[in-house]
Amino acid sequence: MIAAAERIFEFLEEPEEVEDIKNPVSTEGLKGNIEFKNVHFGYDPEKTIINDFNAKVKDGQKIAIVGPTGAGKTTMVKLLMRFYDVNSGEILLDGHNIKDFKRGDLRKMFGMVLQDTWLFGGTIKENIKYSMPDATDSDVIKAAKAAHIHHYIKTLSKGYDAKINEESTNISAGQKQLLTIARVILADPKILILDEATSSIDTRTEQQIQAAMDNLMEGRTSFIIAHRLSTIKNADLILVMDHGDIVEQGTHEELLAKDGFYAKLYNSQFEDCNDEVE
Repeated sequence: MIAAAERIFEFLEEPEEVEDIKNPVSTEGLKGNIEFKNVHFGYDPEKTIINDFNAKVKDGQKIAIVGPTGAGKTTMVKLLMRFYDVNSGEILLDGHNIKDFKRGDLRKMFGMVLQDTWLFGGTIKENIKYSMPDATDSDVIKAAKAAHIHHYIKTLSKGYDAKINEESTNISAGQKQLLTIARVILADPKILILDEATSSIDTRTEQQIQAAMDNLMEGRTSFIIAHRLSTIKNADLILVMDHGDIVEQGTHEELLAKDGFYAKLYNSQFEDCNDEVE
């Protein structure tokens, strides 16, 4: 009880988010170009973990974030979506400082597919339409086809009106992932945050998920917390993290040529044939 009470008080003592700017910039028509300019950040102001980070990401590019377990790979995501603000420097979205947008508007620019999928008790159609309640049935089916889940849905007696129970135990982990991808495709965000699934699934479902991910990433700026060799090799930019800091950046070939931290990580963990990293 004492430990629980301490956690509650710690939560209550967390600082509130800074108020939105009074005259925010509109997100209408933005493409998804992102620039990090002289970014410094630390969860503790006394301990900077990202030091003078600079990178330009063009709309539609794929950025893989790699590193050992516990390296802080989600830090960049938290900064992009303004769950935390940089200590100094700036992050620009199509030339605008992300602090110049309303947080809610900024976060609507992002679509997320995480390892821990979330579905609610309701029909398959309702789950796909979660963030787009006014979407037409035609739009839902189109998204499901792009996510490679339409064929499975059509095998169900009630199709898109089939119910998912509260615990989502009446569908498989792979099907949950595909439904989540369909939901994001329907929402049509400009920027993606993808945490590749590492859970054990059958080969056919894994291929379907990869094909669905490829459809989802087409034409969208994508930040991928990467676990697969194929993703890392095909990325336009790789950010290598260790102990919360970005220690290297470049393409797969550039980083191997440097023979630094990434090369050591690659050689020690990626050369086996399981096509996965921690």
